[in-house]
Amino acid sequence: EIILNRRNFFIKSFASLLYLTTAGCAKASNFSLSQNKKNNYKLYNSPNFNDLTKRFEHPSGDLDDKSFGEIWDYYRAYFSREHDEWESTGFPVVKSSRNELKKFKENVMWVGHASIMINHLNLTILTDPHFSDYASPISFIGPKRITQSPFRISDLPPIDIVIISHNHYDHLDENSIKKISTYQPKVKFLVPLGLKKLLTEWGAKDVTELDWWQSIKIKGVTFQPTPVQHWSKRSPFDRNKTLWAGWMTQWKDFSFYFTGDSGYSDDFKEVSKRLGNPDLAAIPIGAYEPREFMKSSHINPKEAVTVFRDLGAKYAIAIHWGTFKLTLEKLDEPPRLLEKALENAKVSKNRFKVLQHGEFWPEILSKYKSKS
Repeated sequence: EIILNRRNFFIKSFASLLYLTTAGCAKASNFSLSQNKKNNYKLYNSPNFNDLTKRFEHPSGDLDDKSFGEIWDYYRAYFSREHDEWESTGFPVVKSSRNELKKFKENVMWVGHASIMINHLNLTILTDPHFSDYASPISFIGPKRITQSPFRISDLPPIDIVIISHNHYDHLDENSIKKISTYQPKVKFLVPLGLKKLLTEWGAKDVTELDWWQSIKIKGVTFQPTPVQHWSKRSPFDRNKTLWAGWMTQWKDFSFYFTGDSGYSDDFKEVSKRLGNPDLAAIPIGAYEPREFMKSSHINPKEAVTVFRDLGAKYAIAIHWGTFKLTLEKLDEPPRLLEKALENAKVSKNRFKVLQHGEFWPEILSKYKSKS
């Protein structure tokens, strides 16, 4: 038993090292400025691109560059963490069949982690699709999915737009992109600067990359990436070589803001100032401990409520919890702390909802459907 425990410890250690440092996975991202001359103009001329470091940078600087000592301390804490029963059981899932998904109209669903599926005025959008068992450069080790997907990729309804927030393995999954591109080759992918080449290599036929605040209109709907305090990396050699973003989507009568991943910053106030208050926002609530280590990358539930208020959102869906075990807090803690934070802020939990994996929230779109 001791030998097995040591072996499991080694496997988990190696898997987590792959997740945080992604050592030896150059195959997953061979993007470089010198190799991609067609995109050099866009990248080098972005106001968010640092000419000295040849990397993208948030206005507040690179707050997420951890030292070896900080990473080592994190691992020690991670592998000595308390037992979390949810890692074994996962959370309840609302399953949907292909026939049920065919009727996905004027509706929104939390698919899991950072994946939201939303339909309004005959346009269906999917954010950060991830249907694989691991959030890792290797398909069989790394942070493991603890809650099942509510359906298979082959059961997806027709998707018009896939939005990608950034290139971390729990948000940009190669297998999911390849399968979506195979089953639905006409789908349009919207990505931050620098990611077009990678998705094209994976089989995506229609990929548009945008800088922060640039916009594109598709079928009368405006899509616009916005600044968030985060970072990007898929290998030891490509840190911040591609951009990361939140995304505002604006129909003529409804708007949806997808936060992606972010530490807390004033960016959300600027989003509401420039683009208005979203009717619905998808806001992360998990993967925040140990706090000092994760603070610059991930908001906690209390900060999620602040983001909700900064955006001036009418409603929000809690995302980025309960799907993968990424950090130290127990998996069921984020929803509990969110409920307390909402109560303290005097915000109704009916406005900022914690949905089950695969759960629909049709009431949000129904009022706008009647106006259309």
